[in-house]
Amino acid sequence: MINAGDGAGSHPTQTLLDLFTMRSCKGSIDGLNIALVGDLKYGRTVHSLSDALTVFGAKLTLVAPEQLQMPDDIVKHLKDKGCHVRQTDNLEEVISDTDVLYVTRIQKERFPDPTEYRKVAGMYRIDNSMLREAQKDMIVMHPLPRIDEIAPEVDTTEHAKYFEQAFNGIPVRMALLMAILGGEGI
Repeated sequence: MINAGDGAGSHPTQTLLDLFTMRSCKGSIDGLNIALVGDLKYGRTVHSLSDALTVFGAKLTLVAPEQLQMPDDIVKHLKDKGCHVRQTDNLEEVISDTDVLYVTRIQKERFPDPTEYRKVAGMYRIDNSMLREAQKDMIVMHPLPRIDEIAPEVDTTEHAKYFEQAFNGIPVRMALLMAILGGEGI
């Protein structure tokens, strides 16, 4: 059985393609400063990814409003595994020392109260003016679909890797299926 996502819990196959994309773009994942931004409470991609990143000694900065921060049990698990974890709601203060900016959409469908969604919708938006503070080789990733958290103007910058990330889902998942089915050539 392959877990390709389970509601708001986890999304292991997305994690595999995210790790592949990071390694392809950065050469190594070891010790990277990675900022996870957006809906960290309900975002299954960041739940799985943060756990996997502990294997590589990545330093995690969790950027979200208080009501959408990573669940306490996950943060405790990350720290128990030796991960350096920092939590903030201020993206501007962390962008200059970030190697990988992993942006997620704030998921309207996960909010039981629409009023609570409206309070945080559009809180983080990556645009070219924000990227002026970023390292030249910082990459921006997003599991897609995006709503308005990344301005379309970012698509043509060297930072934008989310389309490459989405494409990587095909060969990574093909390799996973081949491995499970006992295929040759892996």
